[in-house]
Amino acid sequence: MTSTEPRTVVIVGGVAGGMSAAARLRRLDEHAQIVIFERGPEVSYANCGLPYYVGGVIADRESLLLQTPVSLRSRFGLDVRVRHDVVRIDTAQKLVEVVDLETGHHLVQRYDALVLATGARPRRDEPASDIPTRSLRTVEDADAIDVALSRAGIPVVVVGGGYTGLEAVENLVARGASVTLVQRGPQLLAPLDTEMAAPIAAEIRAHGVDVRLGVEVVRAGSGSVTLSDGAIVPAELVVDASGVVPETSLAADAGILLGETGGIRVDASCRTSAPDVYAVGDGVEKLDLVGGDAALITMAGLANRHGRMVADLIAGRAESARPALGTGIVRVFGIVAAKTGWSERQLRSAGREFYVVHVHPGSHAGYYPGAETLSMKMLADPDSDAILGVQIVGRDGVDKRIDVVATAMQAGIPAAELAHLELAYAPQFGSAKDAVNILGYVAENTRTGTTPTVQWHELEAARRAGATLIDVRAPSEFAAGAIPGAINMPLDEIRDRLGELPGGPIVVHCQVGLRGHIATRLLRQRGVDARNLDGGYRTWSDGVQGRD
Repeated sequence: MTSTEPRTVVIVGGVAGGMSAAARLRRLDEHAQIVIFERGPEVSYANCGLPYYVGGVIADRESLLLQTPVSLRSRFGLDVRVRHDVVRIDTAQKLVEVVDLETGHHLVQRYDALVLATGARPRRDEPASDIPTRSLRTVEDADAIDVALSRAGIPVVVVGGGYTGLEAVENLVARGASVTLVQRGPQLLAPLDTEMAAPIAAEIRAHGVDVRLGVEVVRAGSGSVTLSDGAIVPAELVVDASGVVPETSLAADAGILLGETGGIRVDASCRTSAPDVYAVGDGVEKLDLVGGDAALITMAGLANRHGRMVADLIAGRAESARPALGTGIVRVFGIVAAKTGWSERQLRSAGREFYVVHVHPGSHAGYYPGAETLSMKMLADPDSDAILGVQIVGRDGVDKRIDVVATAMQAGIPAAELAHLELAYAPQFGSAKDAVNILGYVAENTRTGTTPTVQWHELEAARRAGATLIDVRAPSEFAAGAIPGAINMPLDEIRDRLGELPGGPIVVHCQVGLRGHIATRLLRQRGVDARNLDGGYRTWSDGVQGRD
């Protein structure tokens, strides 16, 4: 090829990563020959919108189809071939072998640069049966589920309690299905910690969903599935949301290196081990910001950004990927859960040092109608004060706060510095001390030892070691629900009742932590060995509920 000949760029796979690369490259290089091979019938569709099409929230199926081969050729001059399966890559000769799935015809395509956007595939670990089983990753999946739901009240089993599983549950219920949610692990939303995931399960159960935790489907057939605990659950449709694994067979067969995670190994510029071959999307390892190692993080935003970055590189621009946080969010029946960075479970497993902060601020000013309580958890490094992870559960304002914290993490802002962020304030949107600011205030108090804390799961051990639990809420709150064995001593009475406190260490708590913080400061300045139960009764209650 001479310098005057246009380069040929082949992209394997469409949707987020592949189409982002193709469209960006065309904007940078009008003369390149860009060929996209897509195994499925659609090359550019909003797969994150599929559950909401099933539920009827998105009424127009065509609105999910962002582009078609015809529109992509017209606007971008792209050669898009759907129902074409790339079956072999020759990295030495820079050739791909392709099968036209409609005709069975084989063809060979030369490339100067190759982009693999093969994504991930469902685990498909449910046993084979005569019960229709679909994932919820393609338009074909959504169409099949839509047809199955034509009869009201159909019993459906959803396997997997992650983001997609929860979205499926909500939308299946909206269609009138009788839904059972089966989760192999002990809680829903495994990226969250126990106390943060518990309100999600409670909300789903409150909407009539039969939630089965700690079990899996072992047998299916004759209108039912059998679970590992022996239970038999009616089912005429199974929705497989049990997770995905990287689709790497094409790369592996070509001798392209895979990483320890099972994903395609790439460098900071998404280059694979083969010359002029790039890889983006769910089948590719990313660099984890918190851990500093390779990780599988399957997020549409990352696929889009990395596809765009690869196009820049092919066009001759210098670019590299930023480390990933795995920021995610889901709403189910009005309750919202979001996370960024690592969970406490991950940090403990890795042997990392950290401290924990739980707060329960309002979504906006309490005096303005409609304020909702947020549950927020932050984990930070005790030495550097780097934010390691944040989880938020609530009904309003969750998205705003998780995005602020994710931005702070990318920028390297320490936990305590969240207190100094200048955020937009009006009573219908937030408070003068925004929920994010409160995270920063409490983080500073915790890390410096101004207010020593006990975590909800540490309380039992502290009491066995001799600590007395003092509930500083009002008597009416105490009567409505209390931690067994706690002594009620309202905050406003403590100064006058110091003589009633038993000797030895004290753990104080209120409903969400603020009054407990005030009581802890008061008692410590009076010479009492006092600690605050982080997050108060609410966090303890959620934790116990989630553990049970």
